[in-house]
Amino acid sequence: MKHKLLLLLLFVFSLNIFADEGMWIPLLLKQNGNINKMQQLGCKLSAEDIYSVNQSSLKDAIVLFGRGCTGELISDEGLLITNHHCGYGNIQKHSTVENDYLTNGFWAKTKSEELANPGLQVSFLVRMEDVTSKVLNGVTDKMQEAERNKIIADNSSKIEKEAKGDTYYETKVKPFYYGNQYYLFVMEVFKDVRFVGAPPSSIGKFGGDTDNWMWPRHTGDFSLFRIYANKDNKPAEYSADNVPYKPKKSLAINIKGVAKDDFTMVYGFPGSTTEYLTSDAVDITMNIENPIKIALRDKRLEIMRIEMDKSPKVRIQYSNKYAGIANGWKKWIGENRGLKRLDAIEKKKMLEYQFIEWTLANDERKAKYGTVLAELADLYKKLAPLSKEYEYFAEAGWGIEAVKYSSAFRNLIVLSNDKTTTDENLKKESERLKNGAASYFKDYYITIDKEVCVAMLTTYADAMKTSNKPDIFNYITKKYKNNIVKYVDDIYAKSIFVNQEKLTKFLDNYSASKSTKMVNDPIFVLMNSFANYYNANINNQMADIDSKIEILMRKYMQGLMEMEQTKILFPDANSTLRVAYGKVSDYSPVDAVHYDYYTTLDGIIEKENPDIYDYAIPQKLKDLYKTKDYGIYANSDGKMRVCFSAANHTTGGNSGSPVLDAYGNLIGINFDRNWEGTMSDIMYDPNQCRNIVLDIRYALFIIDKLAGAENLIKEMKIIR
Repeated sequence: MKHKLLLLLLFVFSLNIFADEGMWIPLLLKQNGNINKMQQLGCKLSAEDIYSVNQSSLKDAIVLFGRGCTGELISDEGLLITNHHCGYGNIQKHSTVENDYLTNGFWAKTKSEELANPGLQVSFLVRMEDVTSKVLNGVTDKMQEAERNKIIADNSSKIEKEAKGDTYYETKVKPFYYGNQYYLFVMEVFKDVRFVGAPPSSIGKFGGDTDNWMWPRHTGDFSLFRIYANKDNKPAEYSADNVPYKPKKSLAINIKGVAKDDFTMVYGFPGSTTEYLTSDAVDITMNIENPIKIALRDKRLEIMRIEMDKSPKVRIQYSNKYAGIANGWKKWIGENRGLKRLDAIEKKKMLEYQFIEWTLANDERKAKYGTVLAELADLYKKLAPLSKEYEYFAEAGWGIEAVKYSSAFRNLIVLSNDKTTTDENLKKESERLKNGAASYFKDYYITIDKEVCVAMLTTYADAMKTSNKPDIFNYITKKYKNNIVKYVDDIYAKSIFVNQEKLTKFLDNYSASKSTKMVNDPIFVLMNSFANYYNANINNQMADIDSKIEILMRKYMQGLMEMEQTKILFPDANSTLRVAYGKVSDYSPVDAVHYDYYTTLDGIIEKENPDIYDYAIPQKLKDLYKTKDYGIYANSDGKMRVCFSAANHTTGGNSGSPVLDAYGNLIGINFDRNWEGTMSDIMYDPNQCRNIVLDIRYALFIIDKLAGAENLIKEMKIIR
């Protein structure tokens, strides 16, 4: 017992001594003391410099880019920089075999050459406000959860409407600390965002999936876009009459370079973390969910990779899909390795032991929190088998492209069977689906999907031999004698959902009577079997358990915050603007191995392999290296630095975030984490967790020397 208590004290102490952990609410930097810690590490900014509603501040140069990245303004003409992988989907949409911007890169030398991106938007935070007391007004501990949720929803809606007023802003109240606190966010959203430039993938994605989540890193992961506004500098839909946006703030760029232990700050929109999970939840993640997702994605990626290597067209079609699937696959592998190395489950149990001891020491706390962990443990025990079934449904069933695509047609069937549906409504829905088909089939290759379908159904059947399965497996057994290959051949030969011409013809002049053909389509039948099984056996049960867990986690979080009164616990990431800070830092991943904090162009040349797509290097880059023509962007030692690592707590959504120096100048663009530190979404290890940053000098070198886009360089404020 003494040994465990000593370990516990060491663990709890470790939580308090490192300043690198945390994703902090910018509004509260002064209130919670973080600005003092930042200044002790070397920061020269005030809290007002970072976040202010009374004057322009750094927040006014930061945007939520698209649905899950960050970008930053680097000129007074709306020019923004983000990651190549954040712009990748839009680059891919503009790419064809004839104009392959993925392979060759793209640079607009004039604003008239910049390309529109329908559907892409960026959002600025105008202001945020703690509205906890307003949201929880009328809420009591004794009321039922449904009543509580209704009061919160009503209060939040009222707050959002009042904050919006007659403005064009978008407003949203978001929960923090599992609903123990609430904040209002007022956002300004711009919908005319144009593609300005990106290096070829041999630079922007150098190292590909082999180097993804790895350090040392040599990837020039950046792309450029521009925000356009109407003549009044306000958000507007795309129009040829729109003009470049004039921001309240743009970032100056420091090209003096970084050194070990320099202060760094990451300012962006981190997506999601779960730092306060209990040991039982981490157990499910490590031993059920992650292994299933890893294994199934491994199969899909192998099939894609083989076909992509055969055809440039297929490579372009599937490049974005492949990258998205591979990103999670490799992250989960690293996450599991990191959690095992940290002995995360045991550490969580030790914290829970401390919580129980703290709870039992006081009758009031015992009454309030005494059964929380036991109830959570019981719920996670019930959740475990459902989690297994859900992952197979999501990764195997919905991992088949045609299956997932056909699910989008369910609403058309509902409308077709509703006698009150008008012909106009049917036409509108069928036209919407027909228009969407063009985009879907542009990036669809039936050979890949068929092979994936065989692999997913086979794996699902083998994994669930002793479990219930969707009814379609009984049909395959009965009619095809478990010959899944023959079954897949048949359904893909007959289905309208794998052939654009067939589907378009079917949707032409659509009438309700056609719904029967759709319902009986063999791929729709497969999809429906999975969906029905999910709805009957997984969805409601998981939702019920999850809602109970959410209630208990709110109480557990409240208890942790009371127990840790001497320490301010940072809230989990939830796609809201946050500040993380630390220092430029090297690290040692394993015994006898040490990684320096920076990489150079030398490493790119060393990795070159023309036979591997991920390690091909443009000839012009090799020429620049040979002549050492680095311009003003070389380091003081004459080397061209590419990336550096730092100890800032980041996660998904921080991709594209500015990495700032002590004075708030841009020194790099955050784009990844090291593989040893990917468990930081669940448990942070200051010795191993590093964010990976593109040195801004390498980006400028590529723009200037390789692309010759001096027009863009001239827009920027560069500090030498």
